[in-house]
Order: sequence, then structure tokens, then C-alpha cells
Amino acid sequence: MSRSKGYPEIGELVVCSVSNVRNFGAFVTLDEYDGKEGFVHVRDVATGWVKYIRDYIREGQKIVCKVLDTDHSKGHIDLSLKSVNEHQKREKIQQWKNENKAEKLVEIVAEACSMSVDEAWKAFAAELLEAYGTLYHAFESVAVDQEEFRSYYDDDWVDAFVTVAIENIVPPYVEISGVMTMRSYEPDGVEIIRKALMEGLGAAGEEGEVEITCVGCPKYRIHVKADNYKIAEEILKNVSTTAMDSVLASGGEASFAR
Repeated sequence: MSRSKGYPEIGELVVCSVSNVRNFGAFVTLDEYDGKEGFVHVRDVATGWVKYIRDYIREGQKIVCKVLDTDHSKGHIDLSLKSVNEHQKREKIQQWKNENKAEKLVEIVAEACSMSVDEAWKAFAAELLEAYGTLYHAFESVAVDQEEFRSYYDDDWVDAFVTVAIENIVPPYVEISGVMTMRSYEPDGVEIIRKALMEGLGAAGEEGEVEITCVGCPKYRIHVKADNYKIAEEILKNVSTTAMDSVLASGGEASFAR
């Protein structure tokens, strides 16, 4: 259950449950806005002429719509289904699922702190929602770096919050890559390149995952997966610099490109 109140902004994407489909449009409830009712006119259901509206929308369906207009005095929310593409729909649904999960985690934290859910919202959840944009992002940030979180918050609920975050959130990761071009004209050039690549891998450290693959000699792709871009960039730099320095030191040629 979402705690969002008030009305959505024009242009915002919202998750809706279809409650009643008529020939002229569909009535829906906004899952994130306390079950407020919205309406999708048949002209906003799909691009082109809609002969049978139930070919596109039906009762009980979960859909993502774009807010076209709101009238607070009348309680009207006009929505468009056709204005949301598949990528936006998947992204919004995932965000909605993540936030539902985060609200369940707040309940777990509240229980661990002997608080009611309402007390938990007053004590920390509402503040974290405002600070991080979403509750899930707050939990996610803690799972990645609890020390940074503790530098901002030191209240009684923090230990429970950190524990719940670490136990329930899989930290996100980023992936970056670059291509090294390395040549050696020495008789044992193959061994020089192999040694350089191994030295490069050895410089990766333990904060991320690194893979080097040949994409057609003399080009070698470095692929890095890490918790954030700062770490990933540092690993990519260390690996590429170490490998190229090794080749250069043996009289070869080396360059790097993203």
C-alpha cells in the first residue's frame, strides 16, 4: 500500500488498476495515490481507431498511464494509456514493485524497533522518502554503503534499518568497458601480450569483476562490473594502465579507447 497522498503531477506516470471498462473509456484507481479514481478516454487508449475497447484494456488489469490533467475541485484525473511505451511501462512497474517492497521493509524495521508503522513513518520513513526520492533508494544506498548512511543518521532505528537493508536488498551494479590496442614486434610478442593482460587483471583489486576478451588481435576489451561508476572507472583505469605499461616497457605499442 502506497502512502502517496494528494494528486499526481501532469505528465507523471502512474500505476493503475482497471475497475470498469465502458465503450467510451475506462475507469481506473491509482494504486500510488490512495486509490483515487482516474479516467482513460477511448481516444487515449490506443493509437488509431479503437473498435473494441476491451481488445486493449479490461477489468482487473494493471496498467501504466500518463497523467494528462487533474481537477482537484471535482476530483477528476484524466489519463492516457497510449502515451506510455513498453520501456516506460516496464520501468514504472519495477519502480512500483520496488517501492511496495520497501514499504514492507519499513514494517519489518518498525517491528524490530517496537514501533507501529505510523510511528516508523514519523520517525524516519517520511524523512528518508524526501531525502532519497524513494524508500527503495534509501534501502539500496544502505546496502551499498552503510557507513555513508550512518554518517548522516545515528538514531535508535538506524541499526535495525541497516540490518534489514543488507539482508533484503541486492546492491545494484554498473558495467563499463573499453578497448586496448596492444602490439609487440618481439619474437616472443605473444607471451609479452599475455603477460601484460595477466598483470592488468592482477591490478583490478577486489571491489569489482573484470573480464578481458580478445575482439580481434591486437584489440582487447576490458569489461568491468562494480557497485558504482567511481569504483568501476578506477578499476578500468588500473587494469588498462598496468597492461599497457607492461607492453610499452617491452618496446611495444599500446593505446586505449572507451
